[in-house]
Amino acid sequence: MKYIKTLGELQKSGYQSKSIKDELRDNLIEKLKNKETTFEGVHGYENTVIPELERAILSRHNVNLLGLRGQAKTRLARLMLNLLDEYIPYVQGSEINDDPLNPISRYAQELINNEGDNTPISWLHRSERFAEKLATPDVTVADIIGDVDPIKAANLKLSYADDRVIHYGMIPRANRCIFVINELPDLQARIQVALFNILQEGDIQIRGFKLRLPLDIQFLFTANPEDYTNRGSIVTPLKDRIGSQILTHYPVDIETARLITEQEAKLVENQKQTVEVPDLARDLLEQIVFEARESEFIDAKSGVSARLSITALENLLSTAERRTLLSGDAETTVRLSDFVGIIPSITGKVELVYEGEQEGAAAVAYNLIGEAVKRLFPEFFPKIEKLKKQEDEGVYDTIVSWFFNQKEGFELLDDLRDKEYKNLLDAISPLDDLLGQYQPNLSQQDSYFVKEFVLWALVEYKQLSKFRFTEGTQFKDPYGSFISGI
Repeated sequence: MKYIKTLGELQKSGYQSKSIKDELRDNLIEKLKNKETTFEGVHGYENTVIPELERAILSRHNVNLLGLRGQAKTRLARLMLNLLDEYIPYVQGSEINDDPLNPISRYAQELINNEGDNTPISWLHRSERFAEKLATPDVTVADIIGDVDPIKAANLKLSYADDRVIHYGMIPRANRCIFVINELPDLQARIQVALFNILQEGDIQIRGFKLRLPLDIQFLFTANPEDYTNRGSIVTPLKDRIGSQILTHYPVDIETARLITEQEAKLVENQKQTVEVPDLARDLLEQIVFEARESEFIDAKSGVSARLSITALENLLSTAERRTLLSGDAETTVRLSDFVGIIPSITGKVELVYEGEQEGAAAVAYNLIGEAVKRLFPEFFPKIEKLKKQEDEGVYDTIVSWFFNQKEGFELLDDLRDKEYKNLLDAISPLDDLLGQYQPNLSQQDSYFVKEFVLWALVEYKQLSKFRFTEGTQFKDPYGSFISGI
């Protein structure tokens, strides 16, 4: 079909033009009938957002995706391209992608009147049918709709009363395309008003020109609920003209969150080969993000983006990789102490409330790691009881006693070679007994991460104390030094 070059050939081929909304609808129907995945690579929305978006497309609605940052709103918009036909014809030279069988611009109409069946046509690939604009306070009507171009008027020797002096903005140039406006509430109210007629009646007004341009556009808007109060709002008549408003959300379980993180993280092949990441480490990484979304120190209205766990995984592997480069080890396994390396990923992606600012961003990040350890620990080992009868022997008493007998404390340096690191943890013999009893199927490789995990959990439950210093972390019995001093 794309080898057709003139209007006459196109008409003889039997090509039927259709609106972009019908195009999206028809292709979606085919995919649903064939049981194909409509939005590839988007996880966690299978029973919530995606069915609502499919219903909106079937209804031929313009859509507003409402949700916090990092909830794949723009990803969904870009994936809608896959529901378009691979190629569509347009009048060659048209600024607004005129349909040869239904031209709307003066240029295309005059060209077809003059050339008839010999009117040249070109073909537009679906990858070129996506336009995106980030709404910022400096956006003008001229940017998105158009303005009079005095240079064009001078060059063509036309008066300002001639509509050929108009320079089209982004929206008319996106005719027959998907047009996305991100962060819609940030758009000034007067600019939002300019969208009314385009969405409903299909005409535009530029500097006194009232053009009847029935633009064929699939609009998709994104917005953050926080913006409704903090920075702006969507004016009511505009909301009324948007057919469907769909609420997005964060992953509801660790498995889905892991799937997203592993899909999106940009890891170097060398990192994958040299750094082993235990399953528990991956779960802990996602749990940190879940804890951040519930933390009293972090602004819940701002949200905690999925990009936090993605960049944290990248930083985690880089921390372990850097250690191998310094130590000379050929390969390594992620350690819990490596999680110190993800602190910059956390502090840069969370908005702290007043109490969080008082604590400090780094302290809040450390606290999140500790809370994540505490939350996951009961899934692998018996719960640590804060209070118990004096005569009752606890599961962890032998471990705590081992630290009680250490005069200098137990130090794990960040840049220890793997052999030295393992030897230090192996020296805590009660840890082997604990893992043998409650995690007998644990691989040798992962066991050292879990040993360190137990130590961190004992700290969180106040059975041990932990001190972070420049070169590493020290664990000790919280009362040992006091008693030995007496």
